[in-house]
Amino acid sequence: MKILGLRTVVYMVSDLAKAKEWYSKAFNAKSYYDTPYYVGFNIGGFELGLHPKEHSEGADTGCVLTYWGVENVQKSFESLIELGATKHEEPNNVGGDIILATVYDPWKNIIGIIYNPEFKIQE
Repeated sequence: MKILGLRTVVYMVSDLAKAKEWYSKAFNAKSYYDTPYYVGFNIGGFELGLHPKEHSEGADTGCVLTYWGVENVQKSFESLIELGATKHEEPNNVGGDIILATVYDPWKNIIGIIYNPEFKIQE
């Protein structure tokens, strides 16, 4: 088995229409796939998907942490906060020139943003 790298990140949301609008603004992108059960965006060659959250009994203890590459973490962090995201982890340097931060979207999914000049997408 060969792992080919990140392809799709799916965020579970309680209001698909509002989430589509918010993510369109947050990522400055229009969806390319739009149905009542899934909305997909192409973000720099990777899939950002929105899926209606299923209502279930019990606690949801799952957690996915995904980082989207940006050129300026501080500006991107501030922009997401202005759009209604809330702070999860302030921008910080984690070594060398690598800077990252995380925010909660309005549905409490964690969105990571990262500037990592060391990482290059390989074809």
